[in-house]
Amino acid sequence: MIVYGRNPVREALRGRRRVERVWATPKAAREDWLREAPGLSQVDAAEIEVLAGSPDHQGVCAEVDAYPYADADSLLEADEALVVALDEVTDPRNLGAIVRVAEAAGATGVVIPERRSAEVTPVVAKASAGAVEHLPVARVRNLADWLGEAKDAGAWVYGASADGIPYERPDYRGKVVLVLGSEGRGLRPRVAAMCDELVALPLRGKVDSLNVSAAAAALLYGVLQFRSQRG
Repeated sequence: MIVYGRNPVREALRGRRRVERVWATPKAAREDWLREAPGLSQVDAAEIEVLAGSPDHQGVCAEVDAYPYADADSLLEADEALVVALDEVTDPRNLGAIVRVAEAAGATGVVIPERRSAEVTPVVAKASAGAVEHLPVARVRNLADWLGEAKDAGAWVYGASADGIPYERPDYRGKVVLVLGSEGRGLRPRVAAMCDELVALPLRGKVDSLNVSAAAAALLYGVLQFRSQRG
């Protein structure tokens, strides 16, 4: 896999994946963090664009191992585990943005379905600013079934829905799974039915919905605020 962009390449060098080689423009190659990169080759921007398959490379790309997906059940081992589950989110930029905010908020990981969902690609790595190299992302065969297993493991499952109760009302202590639905149609009925509670963010303007990554950010930091106030 080829990842591209300064943050994705820098975080790959610091993360779990093996980096085979790096290509950089002469200007980018002067940056301190690239000087010890394995197999560093200086090439022009046009060659990097061909390697990356994108003009958004910022002068650097790297060949890395395939993405190492995590075991979903392992994300719930901690007593205060905070997991984001995505129900058929198909836009890779949304997935990347959610991974970025989840990592920044200290979440335990992200769970996605194996089918009809974005997976971790170079576009996702770029949109996450390299956060995919540090935050575990797991894939499951059936999301609704896994949510049932999460509840059996002691987690409370909260789904984001316009029809839910105010998001600040639940008690977010202990193991928590936040479930967000796909762009456009939200949570599928069976996934929504597996949630212990549906929660809604306040919408006080004229727009009647939030982008899924924006909703993820608001909910994650809402959980953090709740936990900090409860000690």
